[in-house]
Amino acid sequence: MLSTLPLSGKQLRSIARAQARINIWHGAVRSGKTVASLLAFLLAVAEAPPSGLIIVCGRSLQTIERNVLEPLTDAALFGPVAAQIRHTRGATTATVLGRTVHLIGAADARAEGRLRGLTAALAYVDEATLLPEPFWVQLLARLSVPGARLLATTNPDSPAHWLKVGYLDRAAELDLRSWHFKLADNPSLSPAYVASLSAEYVGLWRRRMIDGAWVVAEGSIYDMFEEQLHVVDELPTMSRYWVGIDYGTTNPLSAILLGLGDDGLLYACAEWRYDSRARRRQMTDAQYSAALQGWLGGLGVEPEWTFLDPSAASMMAQLWEDGHPGVTRAKNEVLDGIRSVATAFGAGLLRVHRSCTGLLGELPDYVWDAAAAAAGEDRPLKRGDHSVDALRYAVHSTAHEWRHLLPRPGVTTDAAA
Repeated sequence: MLSTLPLSGKQLRSIARAQARINIWHGAVRSGKTVASLLAFLLAVAEAPPSGLIIVCGRSLQTIERNVLEPLTDAALFGPVAAQIRHTRGATTATVLGRTVHLIGAADARAEGRLRGLTAALAYVDEATLLPEPFWVQLLARLSVPGARLLATTNPDSPAHWLKVGYLDRAAELDLRSWHFKLADNPSLSPAYVASLSAEYVGLWRRRMIDGAWVVAEGSIYDMFEEQLHVVDELPTMSRYWVGIDYGTTNPLSAILLGLGDDGLLYACAEWRYDSRARRRQMTDAQYSAALQGWLGGLGVEPEWTFLDPSAASMMAQLWEDGHPGVTRAKNEVLDGIRSVATAFGAGLLRVHRSCTGLLGELPDYVWDAAAAAAGEDRPLKRGDHSVDALRYAVHSTAHEWRHLLPRPGVTTDAAA
């Protein structure tokens, strides 16, 4: 056996039956689909005809190294076979079972040009939903050697995604086989780990990443938010503070003070917000900076870091000039940031003080863009999102500071109740 891990019946069947032109493993995170697909890939390399290239594709060279090559070279996963995988970090080729394998990153549609002129016998695609459709189409066209195969893995996305609509839903018309995995399909995971991972996903992400469902982003983004649970009238003693700022000139500027309480919970402690349209007067960056310093001074707080909308270059320069504490660019990966906030709310880790009226007004009305969802894209509706963006900047940019506070399996706390 090529792997030292216990394999489920579904994994073994998928490996044995991955003989179609297109073979796709899709489903939940850590569900065993990657190990099964990599084992199938090793067998396919061993059987591949000498003519035609062998290609591994992913979002970038770095993701290929992390998601494909590092597991393949792990003796704990693949035993003695791991010694037959050779790669120098940063190189665009690797050696797998004595065959040269070409590594191609596909960050955007322009990457399709890297495939032109190639003749391939075998391709492995990591996280197929993250690749541009033109790249995928061109890759299939390059697989022209008799018996050529494509093997791909992916987590689910929108049900309108091109991979779902154009390929998985048309499996009966195409030379395509697919296997759907749920988290429970991985026999190598302990029940405690499964429970812990399940606790980290809520809402849309739980349905996709744990249940492995191709579901649309619809309705309220923070549907786990409940006023009775998440809104507080009193605050505990805080041990740490951070600020998130969403910058606006004609739109409102919103600042959220995020605190870590001595009780181990996160709190949106206070909010400063200025709406130039409502006030009928715009403020300059210097006036904003002075007002923010006055607000924090009145609270008697000096935050460790101030996370600012990365596009607000002029405001950032003003805050630096005025000596505002710890000014830095916020992490602005929108979907990852929303997931961080949703995780904190869902675990009962994040609370909002009742004085944050702008934030409390926006949270229930922060919804997915239905038109974008119909086109296969997850995107919030750009409406009334200034305070929720400020909260996202603070919570997501400090995720490494608070993830260890998430409730552990089997432990009941007031926060998780």
